Amino acid sequence: MNIRIIATILLFSAMSFAQSEANYDETKVPKFTLPDALVTFSGNNISDHVQWEADRRFEIFQFFERQVYGKVPGRLDEYSFKLIEESNDAYGGKARRKQVAISLKKNKKSITYNMLIYLPKGNPTAPVFLGYNFYGNHTVTSDPKVPLTKAWVPNNESFGIKDNKATEGSRGVRQHRWAIEKMLDNGFGLATIYYGEVDPDKNDFSDGVHELFYTEDQTKPKTNEWGSIAGWAFGLSKAMDYLENDGNISNVVVFGHSRLGKAALWAGATDKRFAGVISNNSGCGGAALSKRKFGETVGKINTAFPHWFADSFLKYNDNEKTLPVDQHQLLALIAPRPLYVASAFDDRWADPKGEFLSAHYASMVYELYEKEGIATEQIPEVNQPLQHTVAYHVRTGKHDVTDYDWEQYITWAKAFIQ
Repeated sequence: MNIRIIATILLFSAMSFAQSEANYDETKVPKFTLPDALVTFSGNNISDHVQWEADRRFEIFQFFERQVYGKVPGRLDEYSFKLIEESNDAYGGKARRKQVAISLKKNKKSITYNMLIYLPKGNPTAPVFLGYNFYGNHTVTSDPKVPLTKAWVPNNESFGIKDNKATEGSRGVRQHRWAIEKMLDNGFGLATIYYGEVDPDKNDFSDGVHELFYTEDQTKPKTNEWGSIAGWAFGLSKAMDYLENDGNISNVVVFGHSRLGKAALWAGATDKRFAGVISNNSGCGGAALSKRKFGETVGKINTAFPHWFADSFLKYNDNEKTLPVDQHQLLALIAPRPLYVASAFDDRWADPKGEFLSAHYASMVYELYEKEGIATEQIPEVNQPLQHTVAYHVRTGKHDVTDYDWEQYITWAKAFIQ
């Protein structure tokens, strides 16, 4: 059996065991004190958004950059965009389709990844949702004009993926996660990228964006340099370089589910050009509070996916109490731009309560800008969204993206993004 297949089987076996052994009992959540978003590391109080921007935001951002997600080790030598295909007859004539190749170059090396864009023809300057997909642009739609990705993809028998190669059998298999026609009918567009074209989701750092920046004989990022989440966030920012100059696009809301929700949050924190941020079931290292140690924990995520974060984050494995920050402060870095955090009731691994509380405690920073956040500490009932500049819902169901989620995001974006 192929070594990679064996490794994948072992990984998912380990993850299944970890999930079964995780704490799902609220009475066993350890006592903890959340670090105050409005008190600096040196103990100074923050009373307005000017102080927040000048003092507190920078030190929180710097900690997450150096100790959690990792720092991008320099600048690209060059990047470019090429419109490789466009049409005005997508989705029965209601959408314009554009396909753009994004090329990044450094140290005489390069990678190229492809962005698929659908824009509503009835809206000459549409806002768009930008988000990564898990198996290739061809999986989010049945559109035959979208080519199969040529990049490494994780094997999935139910999708017809073998030997880590996309096949026609995988076309459209994830379109249920992308309510494209709902977006178009409501005046929104979609831009999506296969995240594996930016950095394949495997622990080797040999064939993605990180490798461009290596010095001679380097084979992996240094201790406080970027992991895969920061690499994916970097790829989203370079996509934004294209989108902000497309005359058919107005605002861009960055979206992500699960690990890609973590990437979307970090992209929103690092790049203020994103008009809004949506985290869907992002869990530990995303929206959920680390200090609760409910469901997935820092130790579990760093063990199962050692390439996602900076190596400097490893010292907090089973040691969350010593973290001088928590994820509500990551969310606060997005202020005053609109933020939506969403959970699923049956997705205990991602800790819906921890995601909600994180949005609640981030709201004190939004208040500095006179933006309405989530005032209550009581998690709302299932399928009863709270929609302000900071929004939250927990829906019925499992770890997934559903039409219900997109209906809420579209309603919220109409109110707070357009």
